[in-house]
Amino acid sequence: MKNFINFHILISHSPSCLNRDDMNMQKSAIFGGERRVRVSSQSLKRAIRKSDYYRQHLGEASVRTKKLDELIAIINDRLAGRYDAELVKKTVALLAGKESSVGVATEGDAVAPWAIEEVAWFCEQVKRALVQGQDEKALGKLLKNETAAMRQALASGVDIALSGRMATSGLMSEIGKVDGALALAHVLTTHSVDADIDWFTAVDDLQELGSGHLDTQEFSSGVFYRYASLNVGQLQENLGNAPREKALEIGAHLLHMLTTVVPSAKQQSFAAHNLADLALVSFSDIPVSLANAFEKPVRSVNGSGFKEPSIAELHNYWQQIHTGYGLSERCGEFILGQSSVPEGITRQSTIEELKTWVMNNGEG
Repeated sequence: MKNFINFHILISHSPSCLNRDDMNMQKSAIFGGERRVRVSSQSLKRAIRKSDYYRQHLGEASVRTKKLDELIAIINDRLAGRYDAELVKKTVALLAGKESSVGVATEGDAVAPWAIEEVAWFCEQVKRALVQGQDEKALGKLLKNETAAMRQALASGVDIALSGRMATSGLMSEIGKVDGALALAHVLTTHSVDADIDWFTAVDDLQELGSGHLDTQEFSSGVFYRYASLNVGQLQENLGNAPREKALEIGAHLLHMLTTVVPSAKQQSFAAHNLADLALVSFSDIPVSLANAFEKPVRSVNGSGFKEPSIAELHNYWQQIHTGYGLSERCGEFILGQSSVPEGITRQSTIEELKTWVMNNGEG
């Protein structure tokens, strides 16, 4: 069975500023010797896990915070009285390694993801340990033998299973580390970009002349390449040895979000709510990015835009890699418009058909 699902997405964004740096400028990167606009993988992952689609199909995302006191309040609210407040406090302190003389320290070492149902599972184990008179060290040894059960509890925190978790203190550092199943690249334009500057004013209705505020904002448009690779076996392990069918279902939902979710930055000003023009999915033995299809920046020919030549370059490079390395892949693609697809790629008419294809083609 092929262990990796590779996602290749082309999405054309109208003028926007989807991701900014510390200077309030668009994030960018040099690739192929020319400047490209960039959307960081962190920005896109956050947009995905905060999306309505994620909540509807994968449940509540993890709570990412280092504010332990506020986290405890959220846990008590979400668990609706299932556990005594003092037990919840004790459990979080043990997990974070931040127990103090008055209970639990107010902050952890760093921002960390917390899955509510996973914390509930730990509450149950701490409760049992307290009844049996076990100390923290004994509890840690006991829980190391119950990793699979803990991973099943993590099933409510799919974004942790996808993105992973690193911990440096407390019980979480001993048994809670998770190797992420999803590798998501920084999103780059397929072509070089010269940004525009918007000089804007905030007009004060009660000021007779001039404006109340003047400033500038960088923005641009372009065709972006999104690449992600999902390690199916790792995802199954992270979810407590979940069946492959469950991992493929998550993969299908991930495809939907990679083609539809857009970071929210400056969207009230630019409304770049664009959907993907192409989604190519391959089941493969190895993760394979097609970013080098655009190492030479795509050029617009006779004002034809960047979308069609980007599609052509992606298909051409896929064919070169597929043939040159003799890759054993099963490939499906959804594409808007009349563009043809190379031999070896099964075309799907809609994104829903491609999602179904993902769920049905991951067994062989």
